[in-house]
Amino acid sequence: MTTRRAAAEIIREYGPFPGVEQVGGVSFDGRHVWLAAGDMLQAMDPASGATVRSLDVHAHAGTAYDGRHLYQLAEDRIQKVDPRTGQVLSTIPAPGGGGDSGLAWAEGTLWVGEYRSRKIHQIDPDTGAVLRSIESNRFVTGVTWVDGELWHGTSEGGESEVRRIDPATGEVLEQLDMPAGVIVSGLESDGGDRFFAGGGRTGMVRAIRRPRGKR
Repeated sequence: MTTRRAAAEIIREYGPFPGVEQVGGVSFDGRHVWLAAGDMLQAMDPASGATVRSLDVHAHAGTAYDGRHLYQLAEDRIQKVDPRTGQVLSTIPAPGGGGDSGLAWAEGTLWVGEYRSRKIHQIDPDTGAVLRSIESNRFVTGVTWVDGELWHGTSEGGESEVRRIDPATGEVLEQLDMPAGVIVSGLESDGGDRFFAGGGRTGMVRAIRRPRGKR
């Protein structure tokens, strides 16, 4: 199958944000975009671009939201966080043992990118047990599901892309090429026509248009 390939259409740029030196994971709770910023989680209003909340939570990489709780990668573990209080309710081991990157919630499970191993793992959110693994052929950064489609970000060799892959085989079905020098450090869909992509050490977040053509 031929991979559909196009330039990524960046709709809007957010940031840099005060006190945020690096954006790791990003997630969306239906109202706010959550940014993993090292020693804190910040919530941004995507309409205004303003930071509206901050939680004192270790947040080094991927972020996910299950409708009630945030999940946050912190070194070699995944924390389950109450978004109202910032309290860490429980932790499970991360499958990559600290080499993990993106994080997403779908089908009642967590999906975890393992950066240099070029893998995406589906894991049990209560125990951390790996249910299955998908191979990619590029370093995996952010991970997101939308409308039954699995997308992930890449950053390798000075180039970044957002890719839709076959969740059964890992085959690349669609690829959006980011502009030169623009990386993707985290990825989340808003459930519609936008992806939110973390910009790593630039401290930026970018909204990218999600293609909605014939599949």
